[in-house]
Amino acid sequence: MKAHAAIPDTAMIMAAGLGTRMMPLTARCPKPLIEVAGTTLLDHVLDQLRSAGVGRIVVNVHYLADRIEAHLADHAGDFDVAISDERDLLRDTGGGLVKALPLIGADPFFCVNADNWWVDEGGNALIDMARVWDDERMDVLMLVVPFERAGNTQGQGDFDMDADGRLSREGPRRHRPFVWTGIQILSKRVVTDPPGAVFSTNQFWDRAIAAGRCFGFVHAGQWYDVGYPEAIGLTEAALAGG
Repeated sequence: MKAHAAIPDTAMIMAAGLGTRMMPLTARCPKPLIEVAGTTLLDHVLDQLRSAGVGRIVVNVHYLADRIEAHLADHAGDFDVAISDERDLLRDTGGGLVKALPLIGADPFFCVNADNWWVDEGGNALIDMARVWDDERMDVLMLVVPFERAGNTQGQGDFDMDADGRLSREGPRRHRPFVWTGIQILSKRVVTDPPGAVFSTNQFWDRAIAAGRCFGFVHAGQWYDVGYPEAIGLTEAALAGG
């Protein structure tokens, strides 16, 4: 029988990166505080989490960490905020998850990158993901979009998906029909046996894929990669209907 999960009340926001793709804009400003249509990327994520009923956020920081902490103090007062401090060592996404895990009480939990912009249509993507989460079958549930609806993407697509929603990416790099949005639900049981202090979340994904426990949920709305300077204007034009 399917084990339905309640909507996770905790989200980890990945905000520690150097913002290399966004240079030179990130020379003096951390990427999560870059603005799109008058709103910072971080505030957009916070707004989306609020709308889904998330009450606790765990935010990892490294590059220009003081700026992000100050922004959270001013803009996230309605959340229970915990900081996972990586000032001493930038641990990449997987290592960042391992370091933050003791601060994350919920299981499963949302994990969101702070360099994308998504628009819901006909529902709330985060709530919809939580409703289809099946703890008996899933360790990872990614919000994905079809390649043709992946705004500003610079890649070839990230995953294949079978009829049951399982994701895979075997074989050489090639075009794949689905793009990961930077939004996922994770079970704590997949965040185990780290290969070191610094590593990518890909290690956890590969493990879940091999076990048949990595799934995708197709976003019904729009999504934009806002990870590089030119993408800001492109996203603003799309949001304005241009």
